[in-house]
Amino acid sequence: MMRQYELVERVTRYDPDADEDLLNRAYVYAMKAHGNQKRASGEAYFNHPLEVAAILTEMKLDSATIAAALLHDTVEDTEVTHQQIEEKFGPDIASLVDGLTKIAKLDLVTKEAAQAENLRKLLLAMSRDVRVLLVKLADRLHNMRTLSHVTPEKRLRIAQETMDIYAPLAGRMGMQAVRDELEDIAFRVINPQAYQIILDRLAKLHAESGGVLKSIEQELTQKLFENGIKAEVHGREKRPYSIFRKMERKLLSLGQLSDIFGFRVIVGTVDQCYRSLGIIHRTYRAVPGRFKDYISTPKQNDYRSIHTTVIGPHHMRVEMQLRTRLMHEIAERGVAAHAMYKEAPDAKEALDGFKSPAAESNAYRWLRHLVDMLQEGESPREFLEHTKLELFHDQVFCFTPKGKVIALPKGATPIDFAYAVHTSVGDSCVGAKINGSHAPLVTALRNGDEVEIIRSEAQTPPAAWEGLAVTGKARAAIRRGTRAAARKQFAGLGREIVEKMLAKLGKTYVEKEVVTALPRLGHRNREDALAAIGRGELSAIDLMKAMGLVIDDSKLSELRRRSPARKTEPHLSVPVRGVARTTALRISPETGAVPGERIVGILVPGEGITIYPIFAKALEQFDNQPERWVDLAWDTGSEDQRFPARIRVTILNEVGALAQVTQSISDLGGNIDALQMVAREGARDFFDLDVTLEVIDLKHLNGIMDSLRGKTAVSDVNRKTG
Repeated sequence: MMRQYELVERVTRYDPDADEDLLNRAYVYAMKAHGNQKRASGEAYFNHPLEVAAILTEMKLDSATIAAALLHDTVEDTEVTHQQIEEKFGPDIASLVDGLTKIAKLDLVTKEAAQAENLRKLLLAMSRDVRVLLVKLADRLHNMRTLSHVTPEKRLRIAQETMDIYAPLAGRMGMQAVRDELEDIAFRVINPQAYQIILDRLAKLHAESGGVLKSIEQELTQKLFENGIKAEVHGREKRPYSIFRKMERKLLSLGQLSDIFGFRVIVGTVDQCYRSLGIIHRTYRAVPGRFKDYISTPKQNDYRSIHTTVIGPHHMRVEMQLRTRLMHEIAERGVAAHAMYKEAPDAKEALDGFKSPAAESNAYRWLRHLVDMLQEGESPREFLEHTKLELFHDQVFCFTPKGKVIALPKGATPIDFAYAVHTSVGDSCVGAKINGSHAPLVTALRNGDEVEIIRSEAQTPPAAWEGLAVTGKARAAIRRGTRAAARKQFAGLGREIVEKMLAKLGKTYVEKEVVTALPRLGHRNREDALAAIGRGELSAIDLMKAMGLVIDDSKLSELRRRSPARKTEPHLSVPVRGVARTTALRISPETGAVPGERIVGILVPGEGITIYPIFAKALEQFDNQPERWVDLAWDTGSEDQRFPARIRVTILNEVGALAQVTQSISDLGGNIDALQMVAREGARDFFDLDVTLEVIDLKHLNGIMDSLRGKTAVSDVNRKTG
């Protein structure tokens, strides 16, 4: 166990002004609070917060964070209270401990909804102070290092949780060293056989090429020095999980992987990065298509480096990463490095091309973006989907016409691009130009594409876009837009229902009277109440009663079947138009319905109105529910719109009978949407065809049915009544 003075020495080594008194007090207080508690391994429990603190000293974090790490389990696992922590250590540390305590009981790999809700709590706590995240990741890292002491079932659960949430979260925060270790330990638990095979292969390659790596290090260091560049060159091999992930992604065997070894070249300035690149390409042959410049276009987690792959000695492919010292710190420690450098007096010069040191890192801004989405009221399930999509992705970098860089996941489309620019741009998107040429909205974007979004204020995002979008932000926005459009449709339908019912009673629709009735109905505003009526969740009769009107149910029942759809009284019926494009109205699939025949609507709670022809058998089940009946009338002016109708055709069992039916329908401009052949029991000479037609109106349908009756192979034709 690390002693008190050893911990203090670790901190003062990188922070001479550290609060030694605070560290000493936190050490003693936490040790006493945990007392004789033991971990699953049998060691003293206090060793865990001490090791967490030690991990944070490697990240060079401030005294308050180290103290919070020592105390992070005291409120959760001992008799210590939040108030006592605040009294002894102040509100700053108490707030950190409180944030960690709130997420200490997370069980992220349970049911999906619970996992989502717990993830929301975790991110909310982290967004208030990024140090909560740093302590939580250090806590998880030590738990993973000691995973062998728990039961196999729990070990697998924790490893999967780490792989799903904590490792990618560390990556998005730019903490690559933490991510690598978390992934490798989790990989060893989840897939021990693959882990061991890769480890054995790495050991063999290392034995074969150890001398070559050393010679490349020395040769490259000397070459750069001769050109006036003092550089650190470090050879390394890829981590087991990184190798496994590449094998899966590119469908390669272990023997086919060629760039397992790589080198990091760390220099003083950005200018030296680009000069070193030229020297490396003059020394070794570059592999085409394997160059990436993350200095001019950083990743969203602030990662900056130049990547290039070259053919080294013995035809060995090696990857080179060129970066400055600060870039290396941020690549390894992410937001922890930002926390350190933004307080440095020479930070502005050291950042060398980075944003202002006082500015938030891109990684932390991403975290805040997720929290903003929480406040927009997404469901836990949608939020989890969004977060996982954002955690796992490779990136492409595209440009707006004005030159702004937009980073997107690989496979993203112009739809994702539009929503990444702004939600309003996505909602009004009707088309796109890629590199100056019109392109489909389903086009997969590539690095360097310039994308121009074509907009229309009349546009609303189609629900089908959700299946085309790749980013969680776009999907969530499309869902919100679809819900808003549906709500608007339902509200419009609800208003029409109320207006027509009031007209039957000789009343007119008055906005103020509806608003005064809202408190009695439990709705916050007029649109919510009308949308509920349109969806069938609230009866128009209930609204009118809340308005103080006296409603005679028997009168409504009497008028139900004889009043609607007469041309003399169109003002009493809800007009039906554009059924194929509306959410609020749907035609009964059992019967269909076409313009020209009398129709009625039945309110289906949560779905809106289902349209039935008046002869439909299904209407009998609603005889005792007059409040669900809605009078409808066709209002169709476009002849190119088609409507469904179901007919039953009885045909002879002979060659060419089906052809006669389909040809007759085709000749008269009908379209067969569905067809089912039903054998008649005990009558092998005949078959019944259940056909769903798409026709313009009743006249068109009757013409097709008359034509079918004239065919020699057709015995009978009738409308399906349900």
